[in-house]
Amino acid sequence: MHPSIQTRVSCRRRKPLEYTLVEKQIEEIDKVLKKEFMELGVHCVCLIDLAGNLITNIDNGRITYDVYTLAALAAGNYGAVNAIAKIIGEEEFSLLFHKGKNESIHFSKIAADFILVAIFGKETSLGFLRLRAVQAAKKIERILKF
Repeated sequence: MHPSIQTRVSCRRRKPLEYTLVEKQIEEIDKVLKKEFMELGVHCVCLIDLAGNLITNIDNGRITYDVYTLAALAAGNYGAVNAIAKIIGEEEFSLLFHKGKNESIHFSKIAADFILVAIFGKETSLGFLRLRAVQAAKKIERILKF
């Protein structure tokens, strides 16, 4: 059972990061994450905001790392890469991917204020994951009513 989430974060942005999510929205997002990612074999998938707050996460039950630290660092990584995008004349990079020896991580921006973070192993196809991320983003945006 998830509590409702309400946040207002001031950061160096044009507008403050402000949103309210109710329990029903979070439950619906969890269903999307389970269907689109866990059935694909993803180890962990999180929805975070741009400030690094963890909104929700689903994992395969074998995750040993701290998802709160992961969320904060993922948001920082996403922000740093988007600063690089601006330097080279891009508005942003809406998709990021880092490949490791055993685990890889995929970031997708959802709406204006959220990032979907998926951690997966060699057994998961990046192509299928990217397709599922696009599908999940559309579904989550409808849930969030953006």
